Amino acid sequence: MTQTTDSRKKENQSPTYPRKGMGLISAFAFLLLISLSWWAWSAWKGTDMAKPGQSQSVKKVASIKAPDSEYDVIVAGTDPEGIAAAVSAARNGQKTLLVENRARDVLGGLFTEGWLNSLDNSFAPNEEGKSDAGKFLNEGIFLEWRKGVEGTSFDVTTAANAFYDLVRKEKKVDLLMHAKSFTPMVNGSQTVTGLNITTADGKEHKVSARAVIDATQDGDVAAAAGVPFTIGRQDLGDDKSLMAVTLVFRLKGMTEEIWQQMKKNGENDPHLLRGMGADAMSGWGYSAMWDYKSTNPERVRMRGLNIGRQNDGSILINALQIFGVNPLDPASVKEGMEIGRAELPHVLDYMKKEFPELASLELDGSAPELYVRETRHMIGEYRLTMVDALDNRDQWDKIAYGSYNLDIQSTDAKYRGDIVLKPSQYAVPFRALVPQKINGLLVVGRSASFDSLPHGSARTVPVGMASGQAAGAAAAVATKNKVSFRELSLSKPLVTELQETLVKQGVRLEPYKFAAPPYTKHKAYEGLKAAVSLGIAAGGEKNEFQLDEPSNPRRFANHFNTMKTVLGRTYPKAVGGSADAAVKGLTKPGDIALTWEQAAWTISQAVGAKVRRSESAAYVLEQKLVEPATFQAIENKSKLTNGDAYMLLRDVLKAQAGVVYR
Repeated sequence: MTQTTDSRKKENQSPTYPRKGMGLISAFAFLLLISLSWWAWSAWKGTDMAKPGQSQSVKKVASIKAPDSEYDVIVAGTDPEGIAAAVSAARNGQKTLLVENRARDVLGGLFTEGWLNSLDNSFAPNEEGKSDAGKFLNEGIFLEWRKGVEGTSFDVTTAANAFYDLVRKEKKVDLLMHAKSFTPMVNGSQTVTGLNITTADGKEHKVSARAVIDATQDGDVAAAAGVPFTIGRQDLGDDKSLMAVTLVFRLKGMTEEIWQQMKKNGENDPHLLRGMGADAMSGWGYSAMWDYKSTNPERVRMRGLNIGRQNDGSILINALQIFGVNPLDPASVKEGMEIGRAELPHVLDYMKKEFPELASLELDGSAPELYVRETRHMIGEYRLTMVDALDNRDQWDKIAYGSYNLDIQSTDAKYRGDIVLKPSQYAVPFRALVPQKINGLLVVGRSASFDSLPHGSARTVPVGMASGQAAGAAAAVATKNKVSFRELSLSKPLVTELQETLVKQGVRLEPYKFAAPPYTKHKAYEGLKAAVSLGIAAGGEKNEFQLDEPSNPRRFANHFNTMKTVLGRTYPKAVGGSADAAVKGLTKPGDIALTWEQAAWTISQAVGAKVRRSESAAYVLEQKLVEPATFQAIENKSKLTNGDAYMLLRDVLKAQAGVVYR
């Protein structure tokens, strides 16, 4: 869970997110950050009174030795999203192959091999738009699985068995584990017609299918087929940044007495620095772990602990962040695992010295796989945007809903991350599963068609399982009506048939009603859309965008620096000058008010205009870089607010690049 604060935006630096060196905050702000974030984690996860139960023996997964030559549907990948897709396809009458090419012995992927055992749930909004922890937004197959595990956190063996139970009960599913590889078969019309599969014995099999669903974490099948993607922050002009990966680790020796002591230590500690908040299965806190001095500070760092209990008296901890790992490169992944494992003994020594109640716990291993948050972001028939999340927008072709925080994790050791927004309820459209250019294929999970910022919410597994269920049903609807997925995605009658199928099978697609968030009624909302979409503004868990707080010349110039970075590849001339030139000579430009004259001077310099400072105000209006209505709406032209600044930014973006965030 990202630990961030809205107060960061009061600083001189522009609140831009995944940029090197951003996210610097004061000590006071950091304490506020911690208290807000852990409170939000507790509220967002919900509480669950289920306690650790009886340990289960892992059920041996029965795999076929070789696939048939033809299926209705092939699902690639046994992460939760793939399981939902395969079960859904089978329940809709499709002969289905579920195939895995990683060295896995159990089903569940990120949950059971990456040991991410705490659920990032999307809860339904109440009438005020706040989350109701008693109502899941994602029902259907996800909720069916959820009822088979312990609680807000779950035992990974219980989870693996529950996933396997879902699959093995479906007679139309063939499960093939330990494939050495699979690659898409693509015909001359750019349609995926099946997979070339090499089984564990080295034999090659050409397996045809009317539909292929890519549920690999990284969109591997789609990428190999030629589907377009962006990587990491590329849509924000940053070719290098990815959110940190995490190596989840296990400590043994947890008892109920120790758990209660950890919880007690947090009860009188509002920032949870030296204790935790907890329910019976999950713990969050020990925020003083941010102070841990890493032995490899550029590559690995600790944050506060997210803790999930296991039935055998152990706990799993999601807190070790590893930077500079390319998850698409096996050698880089191996190196990342080694870096994480080498750090863990030092982490545990620090924990034992700093927190006496943890002194008896012992390191008991680390996850077989890294928890990877992002790699590829598909470019589909529709791409989920920040404005979709800001507006809590419904979609005509909705197949799932999300409401989890837009959680942007650290991208390097200097940047702590951001919670951009707490949405109430946004819809995931079916078109976001349909790739451009390639037919016969759907992509589900974190590599589906989401911009990198809303991906911070849409990447969560409950949303992914809902999308997987929709994909499995869509394969049946497309086959029945003899249409491609692209044709299905463009047909309202056929999408309606898909939605009706999902509803009959336990999915809720009727939106909850709630009041519009206050920020949507602000006069600067159109400017906020641009600022958030560019990665300039973040509202935190409470959606406090500080639109009426004063801006300053340094921050305003930084906005244009960010715009230049984001637009640089597509619109290189849009911000062809230097906004920094406008603050040269100013004394403490981060501490003084932004005036209209200074704002106009900054705009003129940012776009590369050859005008004097005294001419800039007239110039930006004459050239329609700023719309008359925006200028007139500035109430105090000697002290512009953040909202005023965002509206000016919106106007320049429209005038110079023709880009409008709607």
